[in-house]
Amino acid sequence: MAAYKPVVVQACPKLGEKITQDTLYWRGYKTPVQIKEFGAVNKIDFSPVPPYNYAVTASSRVSGLSEAFMLLFFSWHDTRRCNSLLFWQIHIYGRYSQEPIKTFSRFRDAAYCATYRDDGRLLAAGSESGSISLFDVGGKAALRQFEGHTKPVHLVGFLSDKYRIFSGGDDYSSKLWDIPSATEIISYSEHTDYVRCGCASKVNADVFITGSYDHTVKLFDARTKSSVMTIEHGHPVESVLLFPSGGLLVSAGGRYVKVWDVLKGGQLLVSLKNHHKTVTCLCLNSSGQRLLSGSLDRHVKIYSTTSYKVVHSFNYATSILSLALSPEDETIVVGMTNGVLNVKHRKPEEKNENSQKKRQPAYRTYVKGRSYMPKQEDFCVSKPVKRVLRKYDKLLRSFQSSKALDAVLEPPIMLHTPEVTVAVMQELHRRGTLRSALAGRDEKQVNLLLTFVARRVIEPRFTPVLVIVADMITDIYQPVVGQSAIVDKQFLKLQQAIGKEIDYQEELLEVLGMMDTLFATFTKKRDTCLEESKSNGVTEIIETNRNY
Repeated sequence: MAAYKPVVVQACPKLGEKITQDTLYWRGYKTPVQIKEFGAVNKIDFSPVPPYNYAVTASSRVSGLSEAFMLLFFSWHDTRRCNSLLFWQIHIYGRYSQEPIKTFSRFRDAAYCATYRDDGRLLAAGSESGSISLFDVGGKAALRQFEGHTKPVHLVGFLSDKYRIFSGGDDYSSKLWDIPSATEIISYSEHTDYVRCGCASKVNADVFITGSYDHTVKLFDARTKSSVMTIEHGHPVESVLLFPSGGLLVSAGGRYVKVWDVLKGGQLLVSLKNHHKTVTCLCLNSSGQRLLSGSLDRHVKIYSTTSYKVVHSFNYATSILSLALSPEDETIVVGMTNGVLNVKHRKPEEKNENSQKKRQPAYRTYVKGRSYMPKQEDFCVSKPVKRVLRKYDKLLRSFQSSKALDAVLEPPIMLHTPEVTVAVMQELHRRGTLRSALAGRDEKQVNLLLTFVARRVIEPRFTPVLVIVADMITDIYQPVVGQSAIVDKQFLKLQQAIGKEIDYQEELLEVLGMMDTLFATFTKKRDTCLEESKSNGVTEIIETNRNY
């Protein structure tokens, strides 16, 4: 008796993700470490100097009643515990630590936007009360307090000369401060809504940029009394970023990331719309060749700064508020609305030489004798390979057609591998037992069959088989039409699906006819032009010969 041959399932190629150098590079980050903060993480900033610690600013909104209750509940000597419960803290994390290595908690109110200076020795932060605090990274108490804003300050940064601080607040103003004297240098009140983001130029120590919810980005020069450039973004601006060269500016707001040429007076170079929700944060890698954007749609998109196309994407659990990349591109830290810090580190490069030396003896032992060629006098004994059959193959081998069809009509197979279901139907049709396998089914089974056929009959790879199946089901169950509302509904869906597909095919044929007519017209015109050019050439030659 001949051995049973399993059903051949037609393999269709799938369009997978294109593997590029960027894909391999960004996949080289380890499984993320999750760190729970006490509130939504609104700012992450890496220290520019080794060991590249990063400051995390997270705030949890506490009502005035809750605050008053806590202050009354705890004694004057227990102020530190009270402040920690009110969640007014800035945490400093080591690069590989999962617990804060330092905490700044001397705030009267919620803290925002902790930012390092370029030398990594000072840290500045805004607050809900409008004051700005300056800390020495090695100490605990604030070195300076800058008072002047009347509403919360969500933007603090250092100018590149390291001796001045710029800030922006919800009082619509942007201010410049002198660090040694802790005094206000100049104040700008040109925005008409909250000032929530900004950055400083690394090329010019007097230039800084602010973004506001009034849809504008303004460029200020500390030597002037007003802004020197205004850019209309079109949406509330959530983040701005200046390239290291100082010539290109990136703004994020709404679903858009826009790149502007500052040297050409703020000319728009490109507008990117790859996110589905508001873009909240921007970041550049160390070389400036990749731009990262985080959004409330839970995605981080990575763009090439030469083509401005998305080269890779990360997906996260919840909406993203802040994003930072370490100076050596070894660590990506993402802050989310649920207070979770997601930290990814690059995998260390393996030393190939050592690994090969360790594996060589085991590998030689494992493959020993594989390349041996038997001689003529040798007697070869082949080891029988045990073939494992699927459930539907076992049922087909024992000629149980109806049960074999039931086995491939299970939801996991129908949804994820419909080609298996169609292959079994095709095999049953080849054997001539498909009609008997489809007959004798109850309302639930007929509903399942019709649902599958109506959904998959329009797919070109399944159409030849499923048209036959639909024809048989209609013939078998036509006498019972009208007895079940569920089955009647599925028959109507099948009819609609086939009708739409026929209309679609007719439209495609009409378009094909139009295209054939156009191509034929173009060909005739080309032939006519060639004939005219040839005849003109001959006439010219004859006329020149006559002149001679």
